[in-house]
Amino acid sequence: MRTVLITGATGGLGEVLVRVFDSAGYSTVVHYLKNRQKAEQLTKTLKNPSLCISADLKDINSVEKMVDAIGSEMGGLDVLVNNASVTIDKLLLRYSEAEWDEVINTNLKGTFIMTKAALPIIRDGGHIVNISSYSGLKGRQGQAAYSASKAGIVGLSKSLARELSPRKIKVNVVVPGYLPVGMGQMAPEAMKRAMKESTLQMLGSAEDTARFVLFLVNTETITGQVFAIDSRF
Repeated sequence: MRTVLITGATGGLGEVLVRVFDSAGYSTVVHYLKNRQKAEQLTKTLKNPSLCISADLKDINSVEKMVDAIGSEMGGLDVLVNNASVTIDKLLLRYSEAEWDEVINTNLKGTFIMTKAALPIIRDGGHIVNISSYSGLKGRQGQAAYSASKAGIVGLSKSLARELSPRKIKVNVVVPGYLPVGMGQMAPEAMKRAMKESTLQMLGSAEDTARFVLFLVNTETITGQVFAIDSRF
């Protein structure tokens, strides 16, 4: 049985990812930062072996402790999905340095820390999927830090795809459409704008995104790519 770690598993997309991978027969590591109750409730509903565990992705010691526990209890990882992220939306001139650091350190540095710590227990031939954003590809007013962090994930992923190719570990980026879950639900104006920009006049689907991630990690020759699961172009 293959094992997947999904960070930010209590968020809107994270929860759907957990359920889709569990339905496909994966053992699942459900990562969370603070929402222990939701993470434990989610884990109890899963059919396959699972592990519910907390870590602060900005803290290397916290992440390494989590990885040690995963190695001991699950034996290793076949798939890592770096999904956890935060945003603080405001114009750049109104950003404090602390707010900028919170977004960059969670989204970009957190992806670096999580991936570096997990590499010793990711099996050769495994997959890393990093979740980016349309804002990271096109930029978005009021999202300078978020856009920068998500654009950085693209560059990081392309470099890692080359570095990890000797181990046949594939690294790809998935860019969801604007999802009416999690952070998306808290920004109704952005939701309306995304609907208007959509060629199909439809919002993205967390289920479509999760199913695509599942498809991607069952391929053998795709790496270093960016996939937009959306109808905006």
